[in-house]
Amino acid sequence: MKEFSPVPVTASAPAATPAEGGHADAAAEFLAALSAVRRTARRATRQTWSADPLPVAQSELLRLVLAQPGISVAEAAAELRLAPNTVSTLVGRLVTQGLLTRHRGLSDGRSVFLAVTAKAHKRIVDYRDLRAELTQAAMAELAPEDVTALVNAVPAMQRLATRLAQP
Repeated sequence: MKEFSPVPVTASAPAATPAEGGHADAAAEFLAALSAVRRTARRATRQTWSADPLPVAQSELLRLVLAQPGISVAEAAAELRLAPNTVSTLVGRLVTQGLLTRHRGLSDGRSVFLAVTAKAHKRIVDYRDLRAELTQAAMAELAPEDVTALVNAVPAMQRLATRLAQP
């Protein structure tokens, strides 16, 4: 059986320094590696997870509503970069599953505000904990210098996310 490698292994010349214009190649490699980690972490978690997995769009909406209780459907659509009618459809499915509640605005009955249910909160926390546990186990198998490099990269990755979010 062929061993799975989540990141394509390629033979390439040494990375160019930023002064030599190496940012584009470094950015592409970084994003490929980041995507591979996210994809394989999601796959490993779903294979271990006992509940039926939610579609990615529903999961993203639940996490957003958990982070921003009372967010409106319109605000959620803008935040997720989805059409409002798509978010409304997702909300309907999550309400049916008992994972979201929606409340009409007092001043404008057309506005709908969202909140996660206790069932959804537990599901999100349990999934996040399982994913962290699986990642911790995988990191324990890495060389100590790799673990140190990953831990030290977190602040820079957070700053990169902030920069990417700016217009």
